Amino acid sequence: MILPKPYIAYIAKEVAKRLGRKACVIKKPEDVAALIENIILDDLSLEDEINAEARALLNQYGNYMRAQNIAYHEMFAKVKRQILAERKVVSAAASSRGGERSMKIARDKALEFSHKIAAKLPRIPGTRLNRGWNDTRLEIQNHLIDMFVLEEKIDQKARETIRSQKREIPEGSEEWQIQHRRYYEDELKKYGVYLTRETPAALT
Repeated sequence: MILPKPYIAYIAKEVAKRLGRKACVIKKPEDVAALIENIILDDLSLEDEINAEARALLNQYGNYMRAQNIAYHEMFAKVKRQILAERKVVSAAASSRGGERSMKIARDKALEFSHKIAAKLPRIPGTRLNRGWNDTRLEIQNHLIDMFVLEEKIDQKARETIRSQKREIPEGSEEWQIQHRRYYEDELKKYGVYLTRETPAALT
């Protein structure tokens, strides 16, 4: 999954909390957080399914691609685009073309999330919008983007920590992946997000 599930839960709680400050009257923030979390999880799980389908298709043509010197990542992107078009699904993965990526989630997907959340938000018992529907949707979108950008900064911080070491560790290597997860987890803990089952109490 593009984002770890514990961070998605953190996004949902944080967005629900922010909405409850001015944009909405929310009697049960946990219900709003559950709505947001489920919408994001469902979409990103679908993205995983599409990635798996694309990989399965490419595995059937591995020998042909090697013989024709076709780059795997290029063909994967092409096949994935075709599957997305057939299913009429907006890709969740952001493109890094044209400059440095600011977040892993595509802005079009953030827009889609905001529409889905805003459409269901008024149906939650004890929830009332204090602003117009589209103003609320825009606020949801902005909060989501804030959280997606924060995650990218956390990821980049972990990468910078690895690069700052005295010896070079090739990106993508097993050692690099182990260290990246370690530093990434350390950064997430600063926001109360734990990728493993450990809790703050268990760390003391």
